[in-house]
This record gives sequence, structure tokens and C-alpha cells, in this order.
Amino acid sequence: MKSETKPPQNRVITVTDEQRTEIYRGTIVDLGLEATRLPNGDLLNLEIVRHPGGAAILALDQKNRVCLLRQYRHSIGKWIWELPAGVIEKDEQPIATAKRELREEAGLEADEWQPLFSILPTPGFCNEELFLYQARHLTAVGTTPNADEQIEVHWKPLEEVLKMAADGRIRDAKTIAALFRATHFST
Repeated sequence: MKSETKPPQNRVITVTDEQRTEIYRGTIVDLGLEATRLPNGDLLNLEIVRHPGGAAILALDQKNRVCLLRQYRHSIGKWIWELPAGVIEKDEQPIATAKRELREEAGLEADEWQPLFSILPTPGFCNEELFLYQARHLTAVGTTPNADEQIEVHWKPLEEVLKMAADGRIRDAKTIAALFRATHFST
């Protein structure tokens, strides 16, 4: 009788600095070549992007309208629809990032915050984790976008935003994930 060997499940493999060759370090990302042993024992060199993570906010007003941004994204050369979001700064908690980004990008503060969940947008090559929140009881405070941000703030009924995600007008993964979680599961 032949026995089957299964690779260990949920085994965490930590890469040390000696096993990582830095290729590029920027203000947000760090690209490196990492020598690693996979759970099945195979040795590989992998190109890995290290990222501090981020937070995104599904902000809903009293009329159940979504604060949706139309933002220019140079990496794809297009304007896209997305939720307010941003990168976690050094020593910052994800909820603090969410509050800061909602204020900076959408000009809003919220009295009620609910964590939705976190997602791993591109785990094949990047360790970025995005923390998704829902915010309600909003107050307008004025925007302060970063110099590199081209943003238009729009308010759209939740049902319309869901249709935009379904028909492909919204293609941003974090926005689609937050909408799905908020409308299909109670937390």
C-alpha cells in the first residue's frame, strides 16, 4: 500500500535579511529576491514586494449613499472608481489610517466605525494586507489630498454602486471586496 505524503499545512516560513537580496527600496514598497524553502521542501528564489499595508473605507451617509472616489491612477493610465484608501504609515494602526485617509481624500470624519475584514490583494508576489472598514454618521471637514492624488469625490446610492461593480465600471478589488462584505454578511 502506497502512503501519501502531504505537505505541512499553515507552516510559517520566515525569511531573514541574509536570505533576501534587495533590488529596490522606495518610499512605499521594497522589492527583493528571497531565497526560501516552500512547505513541500522545494528551494526557490522568489521576487517579493514588501508593503506596509493599507486601509480602505466604505463610507455611507444617512441616505445610504456611498462616498465613491473617481481617481486617476498613473500605473494603469486611467481614471477609476474606488473607495477612499491609503497606506499605513510607520507605527500607525489600520483604523488610524482609515480615519486619516477618509479625512484627507473625502473630507469626512465618522462617528461610527465597523471593521469589515482584511484582504490580501496580490499574495503571489506581495505581502500587502488591506484592512476594510465601514464608516457611518459622517461629518464634512474638507479634503486635504496628497500632491500626487487627482481625486473627485462623488456620492452615489449603494444600489447604483453595486450595479457599477457588477457591470465592470468598478474594477478596483478593494472596493468590490468591501461592497461584497458589507452587503452580504453582517459583522
